[in-house]
Amino acid sequence: MRKFVLRRFLNMIPTLLLVSLGIFALVRWLPSDPARLLAGVDESGAIDPALYARIKHELGFDKPLIVQYVIWLGGIMRGDWGKSYLSGMDVLPQIVDRLRFTVQLGISAWIFGLCLGIPLGTISAIKRNSPIDMAVTTLAISGVAIPHFWLGMMLIVVFAVWLGWLPYGGFDAHLFTTPWRWVQQMLLPTFVLGTGLAAILMRQTRAALLEVMREQYILTARAKGIAETRVIWVHAMKNSLLPVVTIASLQFGTLIGGTVVTETVFTLPGVGKFVVDAVLRRDYLVVQMGLLVLTIAVMLSNFIADVLYTYLDPRIRYD
Repeated sequence: MRKFVLRRFLNMIPTLLLVSLGIFALVRWLPSDPARLLAGVDESGAIDPALYARIKHELGFDKPLIVQYVIWLGGIMRGDWGKSYLSGMDVLPQIVDRLRFTVQLGISAWIFGLCLGIPLGTISAIKRNSPIDMAVTTLAISGVAIPHFWLGMMLIVVFAVWLGWLPYGGFDAHLFTTPWRWVQQMLLPTFVLGTGLAAILMRQTRAALLEVMREQYILTARAKGIAETRVIWVHAMKNSLLPVVTIASLQFGTLIGGTVVTETVFTLPGVGKFVVDAVLRRDYLVVQMGLLVLTIAVMLSNFIADVLYTYLDPRIRYD
């Protein structure tokens, strides 16, 4: 087991290096020059060549791309994530501060998806081919098909603009001193982000439970006269939840990565909104670091899911 965990962790390193190289190259290929933006133009619309050359040298843009990448990667490993091209502020504290909110939103949406998807999927399997099953299936399909940005805007219009029950965006920094305000602000974003996961878990729970219900030991339990509720909740659910838990673990990283749209729609101070704003301002160093952090979150989620799978399924052995 320890060998598997170590090997799985070491396998993440070359993947992370490739991803970081891809992010660096993608940002460098964007059709804009931060040095030109910082240099500005004079009254005639021209750029001062000396000022432009000095800014390029200060930012390291006059070096070959591979050298720029090595310098950037070395700075990350030392904990020096650089400074924003526009604000001049250190990138690391800004990312960490916003990552706290993104993790809060991701955990809230993940718990919401579990609490909604698994029970509804179970009910759908128990009431197979009934109107309840059809309604739950319709909800699951809708949850996957409806875009998050559209759902978020519709919820804002209904609950914030028309009814005035909930705030339409932003976030109160004093969330720990006003818990009810925190709930009000997190309710709509959590619902929007968690519906996709809930829909996936609904379908997976239904399929897994229906498959287990056809197993021989379930038929034997029923033949012995065991109550149907005990057959379902004690015997069937225990074995049907393994793939559900695995998918739920893997989807947590997807939720963290998917906060970009939700945070942008609700103007929330998370990493996703931070990256979008940096793209619009062409603050490319912030874009690089934000994308890298979101990628690491997804990879760590997958790593934890693989480790949990070895504990949940005793049939799996890793040498």
